[in-house]
Parts: sequence; structure tokens; C-alpha cells
Amino acid sequence: MSEEEHTVDGVQALKTGVMTGVEGMNSPDWASELWRRGCERLATELPEQQFNTWIRPLPPATVSGEAADSALVATLKVPNHFKRDWIRRQYAARIEAILTELAGRPTRLELSLVARDASSVPITMPSSMSGAAPTPQHPAALAAEPSAALRPVSAPPASTIMLPSQAPASAKHRINPQLTFDTLVPGRANQMARTAALHVAGAPGVTYNPLFIYGGVGLGKTHLIHAVGNALLKDRPDARVLYLHAEQFISDVVKNYQRKTFDELKAKYHSLDLLLIDDVQFFAGKDRTQEEFFNAFEALLAKKAHIIMTSDTYPKGLVDIDERLTSRFDAGLTVAIEPPELEMRVAILIKKAEAEGTPMPEDVAFFVAKNVRANVRELEGALRKVLAYAKFSHKEISITLAREALKDLLSIQNRQIGVENIQKTVADFYKIKVADMYSKKRPASIARPRQIAMYLAKEMTQKSLPEIGELFGGRDHTTVLHAVRKIGGERQKNTELNQQLHVLEQTLKG
Repeated sequence: MSEEEHTVDGVQALKTGVMTGVEGMNSPDWASELWRRGCERLATELPEQQFNTWIRPLPPATVSGEAADSALVATLKVPNHFKRDWIRRQYAARIEAILTELAGRPTRLELSLVARDASSVPITMPSSMSGAAPTPQHPAALAAEPSAALRPVSAPPASTIMLPSQAPASAKHRINPQLTFDTLVPGRANQMARTAALHVAGAPGVTYNPLFIYGGVGLGKTHLIHAVGNALLKDRPDARVLYLHAEQFISDVVKNYQRKTFDELKAKYHSLDLLLIDDVQFFAGKDRTQEEFFNAFEALLAKKAHIIMTSDTYPKGLVDIDERLTSRFDAGLTVAIEPPELEMRVAILIKKAEAEGTPMPEDVAFFVAKNVRANVRELEGALRKVLAYAKFSHKEISITLAREALKDLLSIQNRQIGVENIQKTVADFYKIKVADMYSKKRPASIARPRQIAMYLAKEMTQKSLPEIGELFGGRDHTTVLHAVRKIGGERQKNTELNQQLHVLEQTLKG
């Protein structure tokens, strides 16, 4: 019998089971078979990583109904509020449709919270469907997921970008309640980091522990770790969650060292369920602080508490940090947040302007986004200038108004970043001659930096591809396009290249 015939017969058997009466329908074997087949179908429709994270760990649903001709109710127990809300929003409609089709009668899905001490039984899939789950520590498991715009299951609604200074954080947890997944604008720049943070929020202490997020200032690292903290506190208000900047941890160590009260330090940090710590690069050169953080780190991992850290560079790029720490930072999952791409910057501007009650025309948003590339904070600063200028001058928001409002910023940017400046900076970084940027020489030691300079020229200036090609020794625009695509693609996969580009960008921005 073919697989297709087997599936058809299975569906017919399920339908027959429903029609034979309530007794057969209520039997555990019948319900288990319906749910198993439903999961098989769902596994073929969802990306593997999504299915393995959100559906596979759930216990089998129970199925019940009052009469043979009435709707069925499939009750699914989930471990926490975050997973319940996420499954309801993302998967419930499709699960109901699949179960309805398989059972041959309307089936409604109900989600309920499992008791804290109840054990859950993972879904048992046939060998043809089970497949090994991606290794949690490997970024490929995340990179394989399509972008938010292309996934069959949508990302959480994004309303606006919020900055840490815009709302007071909880005094107890130091968590900003406005920095959630819903208020984070998703895009290619933060896709991997956001996906990893979602996984941690759904199963803290299980996967990607520790989670290490790195990138330049103002890119959303702090927003992401607050979002995880808010998700856990929503599910477990009594959870011991703490957010702090690395400097606060240093201050605590100094204070307890002076008072000789290290037991208090241990009591504060070793008992947490979730530790969120920003800018661990500030630990550089502080041996006692590193020793105490190492002890806290080991204690938290031993009790399956979760640790999320941010930094301006990847673990192996940290300077004056003990190798014991950097090796542990690198033992979980390390992901980067990049500067937002053009479309993401436009989305942030439009959403933020809407939140301020002053809609921004799309052409103006594109103009501002093309001229402010560094990070989200600078982007929001530019937006506030435009909105304030429009308000005080009593004029409609337009490109002309935006150019006037941002004239100082645009003037500084145009003076600082030009193709010639990029060529000199890249040549100095890779220890080649500036003249090599225009030459026809093609050894890898020269061609590679030249491609990187072309990529940065396209990303950081307003020059067109033909204009850039002309400034690189009269090269064709297709050569520039190839370089831009090549370096841009490699940046997503090559940590070392990404770090080099990050250093170059920060140098060029002054």
C-alpha cells in the first residue's frame, strides 16, 4: 500500500471512529491517533525549527464531544502563559483546521495551563518524521528560518521601537515593561537574535544557555533581553529575574568587597531564575569582578537558570577578560545584531511616528532612513527633530522640511563619510596602498579589501553603483554589485568578517 493510500485509509478510519459513537471517540487510543496524525500534518507545513520548538514538546491533546453529530473539543495543555499565547496566536487556527479535516467534524482547540508539578509527555513522532533537532548551540539552526516577512506563520505584531529611557523599569527586577517582543520591529538585522530570544522566552533554562548577543550601540540588544524578562514575568510573576548593566555588577562587587559581605552577593545573584546583563565588555581588567561573575555564572547554570548577556563584540573579541569566562560565553549561542537595513529603518520611522500621533509619509521616511544609517537611537533622534520642526514651523512633513530639520546632521555626515574616506580607512585597516583600490591588481590580498570598500561605499554613502565603480578605477557597475552581494552574504555567516566590518563602520562614523 502506498503512503498516500495509507494516509487516506487512516483519515477514513478516524472519520469512522467519530461516527461510531461517543464511546469510541472518547477512547484514549482514538484521541491519541487523531492528535498524532494532526502533528504529522503540521510537521510537514511548518519549518522544522518552529515545529521542534513550539509543538513537539507538548503532551498529546485530549479529545471529547457530547454527541456524534456535535463539534469536538481538543484540549491541549501548555506549560506557561507565554507558550499558550504564542500558540494561540500563531498556530491555533491551523491546528483546528487540520483536526477538523482528519476527524470529519468541526473541532475546536482549547489551550490550558498544565499544573506546575505536572509532567509533560513529548509528542512521539514516527521515525520518518522525527529527525534530529538542530543543535541548539549552532547558529545555522536559527539562520535556516525564513525572514519574518516570508514565514507562513507571522511574527508578533510590531507597534513601535521603545528606548530604555522612555519608561521606568520595575524597581525589583529593573525590567522596562514597555520593551517587549510586540514593541520590537523585526527585520533581517535582528532576525537571528530575535528568534533565539523567542526560544529562550518559550523555554528558559533549556536551550541556548547562555545566550550572548553582540553588536554596536543602539541596535536593540537591551530591548531584546528586556523582552525575554517581560515574557518570563508574564508567565511567572514570582520568577527571580534581574536586569542590570555590567557596571552595576562591578559596583556590587566593590561594595561587598569593602564590607566583606560576599555571602550577600552570592545570595543576590546565585538564586536567580534569569540574569540579564548588558555590556559585559566592561568587566575588562577587573579580576575580582570576573572571579565573582564566574562563580555566579557557574551557580546559575548548575541550577538551570538562564543567563543572557550583551556586548559590543563577540566573546573571542573581548579584551582583558579571563579565558575561563570567554569560553563559557561562547559555549551557548552567540548571535549578532546588525545595523538595521533600509526597509527596517523605514518601518521603525513610520511606526514610531504613528505612536507619536503624527503619521510620516513614506517618501519622507525613506529620505530620513537613507541618510541616518548608524543605529536605532540616531534614527529616533532624527525623527524627533523632524517632528519638532514640523510642529514649531506649523508645516506639513515633507522631504524639504526633513532636509531643513536635519541639515546639521546631513552636513556632518557628508563631510565625514565619502568614498575616498572609505577607501583610505579600509586600505589602512588591511595594510594595503590606497592606490590598490583603483588598480587592476587582482591578488586576494588586494581584491578582498577592494570588495569590502565597495560594499561599505554602497552601504554608507548615497552614491549609485556606476558612481562607485568610477571611483574604483572605472569599474563596471556589475563589478560593484557583485562585491556588494558577495560581502553582504558572507557577513551573515562569517563572524570574523562581520566583526571587521563592524570596526570599519564605527571608525568611519567617528
